[in-house]
Amino acid sequence: MLQVAVVSGKGGTGKTVVTGAIAARFSGSVVMADCDVDASNLALLMMPDIIQTEPFYGLNRAVIDPKKCVLCGVCADNCRFNAISVSEKRVDVNQVHCEGCGVCEFICLAKAVKLVPYICGEVRSGNTRFGPFIDGKLNPGNGNSGLMVHTIRKKAREISPDIPLVLIDGPPGIGCPLISTVTGCDIVLLVTEPSSSGRHDLERLVTVCKSMRCRLVMVINRADLVPDGTHDLRVFAKEESIPILCEIPVDPMVVQATRAGVPFSLSDSPATRMIQNVVEFIQNELKEE
Repeated sequence: MLQVAVVSGKGGTGKTVVTGAIAARFSGSVVMADCDVDASNLALLMMPDIIQTEPFYGLNRAVIDPKKCVLCGVCADNCRFNAISVSEKRVDVNQVHCEGCGVCEFICLAKAVKLVPYICGEVRSGNTRFGPFIDGKLNPGNGNSGLMVHTIRKKAREISPDIPLVLIDGPPGIGCPLISTVTGCDIVLLVTEPSSSGRHDLERLVTVCKSMRCRLVMVINRADLVPDGTHDLRVFAKEESIPILCEIPVDPMVVQATRAGVPFSLSDSPATRMIQNVVEFIQNELKEE
């Protein structure tokens, strides 16, 4: 099973649109996983029928038993996250602020505190006309996105083990969700754009991915928008020994297709002919598996 992660150093580079276009070309032989769990939107293009929803449990959270609590306030005094408040009648835990560190449970002489599993989101799986689909959704204010990414990737490998390709729509940036997304992937596809912020964030992303020994390839989106910026990206890719698979031009068909909620690669256009280079690259990798 070949695992390909599509990532970007910043939001707005067209990463999800590129992912959807590639997935549509592998219809019937791809599992799609949206690991941008803080703002998942691949489903807008893939239109999955959600057939299963599972609660996602993050780190345990503290709960205080009012029958045992003696209102001493020691737990609140020692909570570095200010998640515990004490009133005249009770002690409350703010579940959003609680990090599940367990200090309150350890320090409570009355044994009134315990850590319990806490639902902080959900993992959804379903089918699309292109193949199986999995994504996740964190509840507002909750963390543990790296752990959710790990869960989604695991389910993507298990849902249809006979399908040879797992295509992952990764998160932007270089944080924990990104690291969890690219770890163990066979190929990391960098989607960038010829802007100053695009170049800057791409450099940070490459530094992180190379430190993890990822195999990198690149796509330059909206390549003809800023020719000088695209030239700089070519120079950077050459210096870092990163193959550029294609340069996607500004194409009205991409906008029209995305607004209609369909992958742009289903229509013939300059952008579609460019994305075919990426498809052929992945097909060759699958032959070598």
